[in-house]
Amino acid sequence: MPLNERQLAAFADKHAWKIPFDTSPRHLAGPGDARHVTHGLAAAGWNTVSDPLSAEIVLRSPDLRHSLQFDPQSATGAWWRLRSEPFADGPAWYAEFGELVPAEVLAALSDALISAPSQPADPWQPVTSAGWHRDSESTARSPDSMCRIELRQESQELPSWHIETSEPRGEFSGPRIWHAYLDEHTPPHLVAPFLTALADPSPLQRGMYERTAHYRAVQKPSPMRPQQVVDAHINRISSLRAQARSARRQQTKPATTPANTNPARPAARR
Repeated sequence: MPLNERQLAAFADKHAWKIPFDTSPRHLAGPGDARHVTHGLAAAGWNTVSDPLSAEIVLRSPDLRHSLQFDPQSATGAWWRLRSEPFADGPAWYAEFGELVPAEVLAALSDALISAPSQPADPWQPVTSAGWHRDSESTARSPDSMCRIELRQESQELPSWHIETSEPRGEFSGPRIWHAYLDEHTPPHLVAPFLTALADPSPLQRGMYERTAHYRAVQKPSPMRPQQVVDAHINRISSLRAQARSARRQQTKPATTPANTNPARPAARR
């Protein structure tokens, strides 16, 4: 079922009365509204294939290649699971994200599934530019040392991405707050926007008394008005719809062949 005006109105009704607070750092901002992710995919034509009366949501892409599962009853701590089937241009891959991952950060990755793949950028560059500490060529940690990114080589396979936000405990990490895992086949053009959004020093908007991931999250009254938060969501959805339509047109556009300026004439019958 495509995203409809009633669903957008429900989002607007929820956020129109919330006084937004700038909340940072992002890895401690809390989950936010899951519709930042689900609305974006639905606007691009992803279909709901789960039981509408279940707490679990499963969305599948129009080409049936990708699926996203949101399960708030998961016993593993991975509320979000993103899967891709093997295809002509690449192998299957899998990524999962914990309960308290900010929806806006995850949406940066899911939005990249909609647009045409871009030239892969160095995923470490925005992390370093944001002031994160590079402990080695394969690791980085946030300025408060509560979030750690690691490109981990676990076997003979390619390295996989492990992101973990944990309680501070001196030199060692304390109990985990949330995690993300992107396996070794996750396309680089999806990893890069996720890490870029995670390390972005600009705050996320959260309503008063809305859940954050940790008491160390800093909240200040935002210069944004509630309606501006709603408008930003609506504008993003409109942009994703346009991107999805453009991508579909490119996929269905017939290949053109150069015109033959000197067509061969049939031989004259004798």
